[in-house]
Parts: sequence; C-alpha cells; structure tokens
Amino acid sequence: MSCEGAFVHTRTKVCSPHPPPPTPYSVLRRVVSHPPWLIGTPRTTNKTTIATDHLLSVGVGNSFNTVYLKTLEGVMTQVLDIDRWDLECEYNNTDHRTDLNGVDRLIVRRGQPFSISLYLRTGSFQPGVTSLDCIAETGPQPSEQYGTRASFGLSPSVDTSRWSAAVISPPGDMVALSICSAPDAPIGRYTLTLGQSVRIEFILLFNPWCPGDAVYMDNEQSLAEYVLSQDGIIFRGSYKYPIPTPWNFGQFESGILDICLRILDMNPKCLRNPSKDCSGRRNPIYISRVLSAMVNCNDDKGVLLGKWTDGYEGGVSPSFWRGSVEILRNWDTEACQPVRYGQCWVFAAVACSVSRALGIPCRVVTNYLSAHDTNSNLVIERIVNENGELIQSKEMIWNYHCWVESWMTRPDFKPEFNGWQASDPTPQEKSEGVYCCGPIPVRAIKEGELTFKYDAPFVFAEVNADVITYMKKKDGSTSNVTTIALVGQKISTKSVGSDTREDITHLYKYPEGSDEERDAFKKANHQNKLLQQQQQGQDLHLTIKVTSDMKKGCDFDVFAVVTNNTQSDKKCRLVFGSCALSYSGLLGGNCGFKDLLNVELSAGAERKVSLRLNYSKYGSQLTEDNLIRLAALLVDYSTREATLAVRNIVLDNPEIKVKILGEPKENRKLAAEITMQNPLPEPLENCCFSIEGANLTGGHVISERLNSTVGPGEDAKVKIYFTPTRTGLRKLVVDFDSTQLCHVKGYRNVIIGK
Repeated sequence: MSCEGAFVHTRTKVCSPHPPPPTPYSVLRRVVSHPPWLIGTPRTTNKTTIATDHLLSVGVGNSFNTVYLKTLEGVMTQVLDIDRWDLECEYNNTDHRTDLNGVDRLIVRRGQPFSISLYLRTGSFQPGVTSLDCIAETGPQPSEQYGTRASFGLSPSVDTSRWSAAVISPPGDMVALSICSAPDAPIGRYTLTLGQSVRIEFILLFNPWCPGDAVYMDNEQSLAEYVLSQDGIIFRGSYKYPIPTPWNFGQFESGILDICLRILDMNPKCLRNPSKDCSGRRNPIYISRVLSAMVNCNDDKGVLLGKWTDGYEGGVSPSFWRGSVEILRNWDTEACQPVRYGQCWVFAAVACSVSRALGIPCRVVTNYLSAHDTNSNLVIERIVNENGELIQSKEMIWNYHCWVESWMTRPDFKPEFNGWQASDPTPQEKSEGVYCCGPIPVRAIKEGELTFKYDAPFVFAEVNADVITYMKKKDGSTSNVTTIALVGQKISTKSVGSDTREDITHLYKYPEGSDEERDAFKKANHQNKLLQQQQQGQDLHLTIKVTSDMKKGCDFDVFAVVTNNTQSDKKCRLVFGSCALSYSGLLGGNCGFKDLLNVELSAGAERKVSLRLNYSKYGSQLTEDNLIRLAALLVDYSTREATLAVRNIVLDNPEIKVKILGEPKENRKLAAEITMQNPLPEPLENCCFSIEGANLTGGHVISERLNSTVGPGEDAKVKIYFTPTRTGLRKLVVDFDSTQLCHVKGYRNVIIGK
C-alpha cells in the first residue's frame, strides 16, 4: 500500500526528542479540502460567513478548481484545488518509533504531532483566508460523548493536550498540515476526515515518550527494553537455580499489530458494547485488564488454552514455543480458536508481546515458590502422609509462576502507586466473574493494601502466604509438622540492556522481620504472620543439601542432614524420598526412596544421610520441567514431633552452542552452526533444531532435522541459514527436540551491521 493519497511526516517535536531522518523542505505540509457546502445554504466557518450568492466559480466533475468567495465582510476566501496528498509514512513512522511495523501505512503515537502534505493542482494556500474542518473517528459508532469522535479546526500552532491541527508551511502550492491527537485519545484504527474530500486511515498507539500519556516512562534505556525490544529472557528453573529461557516477543513482525487489535475487538466487552469498549481503550488500566482475560480462552475467544496435566494431544507442549509470533498468527488464521497449549510463562510472554505492540511498557516477572491461595485467607495448608509425601490439594506452592508488569499511572490512587502494575493472564481464579487478574499496583502489594483494585489479595498471597503443614496418619488423625516453607522468593525479571537477572523482590516485599513488613501485614490483616513468634532454635534440625553438578542423564547423590541441638541422645525415624514434579506443583512418579527406622544421634551430633538418584529410575519419570521434589521427614520417638524439610531441584539440560558463520550484515545470508552433545546414556532419535528471531528469520521458524540418531556423548550438529532484515543487536533463539530429550533451549546474541 502506498502512502500517496494518504499521509506524511513532521519535524515537530513535543514528546521526548527522537532524532528524525533528514527530510527535504517539501516535506513540510498542510491539508485543506474543498468544503462541499459552498453551494447551497449560507454556512459559517472560522467566524467568517460565506454568502453563496457571491460564488464566482464551482468545481466540475471530480476536480476541485480554485474558488474565490466574497464574504459579507468583504474578505476573499480561497478553496483549495487538491490534486493529491502524501502521508510520508516512512518519516512519520520513524519519528513515532513505529517504523519496525513497516512504513507502508501510517502508525503514530498519541499526543505527538505528525504531518501530511496536500499538493494543489491550481492556486495556493493563503494564511488567514483558508479554513479546514477536521474530524477524527474510531470505532463502529463514533461519538463525542464516548470520546471516539473529535472535531477540530485550524489553530495558529499545534496543541499537544488535545486534538489539533496547524499549517506549518509558507504560502505556496503545497500545504503541510501538522496534526496532533489528544494524549488520552482511545488507541486503535482511525479515520481522519479533512473537509469532505480527504479521508485518511491510520493507527494510533499509546505513547510512553509523551509526558501527557498515562504510560509515560522517563527513561530511554527502559523504553528501549520494555517497548522496543523484540526479544528477552524469562526465568524458570528454581529459586536456588534460576534458568534463563530466551523468548522472541516479535511485537513488530508482519501482521502482529493487526492481530493485537483483533484481540481487543474479540473481547466480550467489545462484542457486547463496542462503542463503550472503544472509548475504554483510552485507558491502559482497561486495556491491561482486557488482555489479562483475552490471552487465556476460559471465558472468551482468547488466544491460548492452558494445560497442566496428562498429555498434549491436539496441540503441542507449552515448552515447544520459542516466541509469541507463531502463537498469535495461529490464533488469527484459525478464526480465533485457542492455540493449544500454554502455561504461565507462555501466557505472560504473549501478554507482554501484545502490550508492547500497543505501546504499553511491559515486562515478564517470575515469582519463585509462588502460592496459589484459593480461599483468600492468605494461608496455604499442606498435608503429607507418614512418608512425607504430599497429598495433593487445590492450594499449592508453584515452583515458579510468571506474570507481567505494565507501566502506567493510577489516577484512582495516590501518586505513589503509579508505575509498575501486576496483571496475570494465566487462568487461576475468577475476578468479577472472569478469569483475569489485575492490574494491581506493585506498591500496593508491598504496603498490604488489599482493598485496591484489582485482585490485590490474590497477588499478595502469591508472594506472602503462610504455609501450615499437617501430617495425616494411617488412623486418620492429623498432627502439626514443623517445617520452614518459603513463599515469594527471588522475584525476577530481565535486566535493562542485558540478559542478566534483576531481583525485584524488594518492590513486592519489605525485608523479612522489618518493622515495615510487620506494618504491611497488619494492614493486610495477615494474622498468621503476625502471630508467628521469632523462630527459636529447633531441638532437631533437618535440612537437605545437594551437589552443584546435577545434570540430566547423570547419577548423583542428595543428602538429608540431621542435627541434634539438645543435651540428650535422640532416636528417630528418617524417611527420605523423591519424586518428579511439574513447575506448578503437580507430583509425578517416585525417583528414589529411603526409610531409616533407627537414626541415633548423640547430644550435639550431626548425621548426613545420602540418597542416590539414578537416571535409570528418574529418567522416565521427569516432566519437561526437569524438576525433582526432595522431602525428608524426621520423627522424634521420644516426643512424637515431626519435622519436614522440602527442596525442589532442577536438572541441567545440555548447553546448545551457536556459532555464526560469515559477517552479520543486513540483508546478507548467514549460517548458524548449532551443536549440542547428547548427555543421556541412550541414543537420541528424531532430532530437530529450530531457530527464530525478530528481524532475523523473516518472522518464521526455520527447522532442520537430523537424518540419523545421536549416540551417548556424541554431538548433534546442523547448519541453518537465515537472512537478517534489520541492523542492531538481535537474539537468535534455538530449540532442540527429540524423542528422549525434549525442547532444550539456547540462544545467541548477534549484532547485525549495515
């Protein structure tokens, strides 16, 4: 699509400076149209009454000829003979930082001027003589009442606080018009009518570079990361061993912006009342809540179907995905049928892609040991049997859980609650009858403000819930179990400008034991935490220790360490077991077990008990999360008191090595040489490497299969070709899959030159 007959670009700067590309003088512009009401009843324009009986000449056919009218005040008014117009999409889109979406149509950000040029067939623009009526409309039934229609005329200069227009060119046969939307205008598809002869279509996005926009962020490095970066890192693994997983957000890939707008159009609120919904799109709080509901499909035609149990028939494992692009395109091409399947990091990553595409600064956050509180009492009750094995319930501690934070003001609260807002698109509990969560100010969670909108109690519990453990005996009776259960640990996100982990726990929680933490718990009425006394030294102390080298495919030892802190000898029973575990807390098969009925400890003594985990046993039990739950239960025969220690471990996948062959340059074919050593004591079958990367692989996944099996200790190796389309730092995301070893992730950062 050409921008001729449509739009142009401007040098006007209002929101934070962004150096524009060089532009010729002719790019200065202004649009004026022939008002068709000149023939007929007298009308008023810009305080000048036009008397139609003084009409000297009129337009013929589809051509607008220059017309001079004698007003009642004796002033001549000129109507322009418009030959064509130009939107200068490349200039405008670059100036508005939307050029990565392409430059074949106009995509601008609110509260920042853009320019369009009108080229005249005859005559010229005369300041103070020509008037122009402008109407901007969005949605199916635009209205000024809903803020989806704005009427405005020419001003001496552009006013960035409202819809406005001003001529920025000197008199001549080319008119340059600078147009600015209101910084709180609804985002979406617009039609701009100039007079009644020019109709322009464009897309309006949030503008985090504009101080008047609710998503304004005053830090260029953060904006580069949270709005413009098309790739990133999501942290998985365990809180003791966070594992970085690369992700291709791909928010500027071809067609993705249109899909994001379609997601908004398919949300139930829009289908019920499209006018009201389009009006709501001025508000990033509203948009974030809609996305929280629409990224999952539990109540609507949302993007992803979640699955945490059994197999993945009819779809693919959540671990299959390398980025958001393929997911969003599948949803779009399959008539808005949900893509199968997603889990928390996939839901969060897709929500992040859509938010960034619309202009909302966004990041994915991982909360390790995340509590799922179903009854809002801020307490997770866990029950174990006499072997220390967890009896499954709806309330669980997830090994980790991912959600998103979006940056915006909260005019419904005090200014200190502006900034990062947490929202969770993973369907867990209903909010106002819909599976969504947030946005809630992160600061509100830290301060214990549980009455704040939206869903503060649920998010507060995720990072602060207390854990009470009971042991259920064979006779049906229960007893308390002494244990140290952590919740809300190492809350993590990718650092700005690097792939390292940034710990943001301090944004959600005050230091443990501090007066501020106690005040927050009081405000949240967190009685269990308030009643806890400062922990005293336990008579019998139990902990689990592991080695640093725990790789998938290897045999290794783990240890239960028992310390007798009393002045008398102790005789105990120690049960030490292990089982496979999903990241969401679902238990799998046994990986190793030991029951010692007579563990004797003299006063002050310590004993270390080992448990051997063999690949021959755990290999078939592991999920794709590579997690094993270790649990040690110690029962003191003299007091009948039970102590429980639990630790989740994650096994290392092999490293994927990526070597770039050739000099990385824009539009030059490159090869990635990819190698991975088989760590298992068995051959790998049906091996396949896949790559994708924003502006590297043309918005597609490129795969290469191996024709033979890969024996134990041997290298799987392929060479995959791709052609970068943009300069700058890019991330090539790699996935390895086979029958025996599934969805191993790797990546390589590549700097693409000109």
